Amino acid sequence: MAGSTTNISIRMDSDLKAQADALFGELGMNLSTAFNIFVCQSIREGRIPFDISLNYPNRETIYAMLEAERIANDPSVKGYTNLDELFSYLKS
Repeated sequence: MAGSTTNISIRMDSDLKAQADALFGELGMNLSTAFNIFVCQSIREGRIPFDISLNYPNRETIYAMLEAERIANDPSVKGYTNLDELFSYLKS
């Protein structure tokens, strides 16, 4: 990166900026750093380059998590307190 820097001004919806600040903060950077990463990578690849995201579960994982929660909270589902009890049930 060059030794000198310059300031730029970007107009952005205030709610969008707040969301971006929150996201990039969770990723360990501020909006200026995220923008610089984006520009450097764009120049390197000659295109809009990449997806920086939090690890949100996909739809299938969300459904599995909801099903697991439903099962865990369903009193009619048999639970086991140890593996021997579980294996004994499975063998029967």
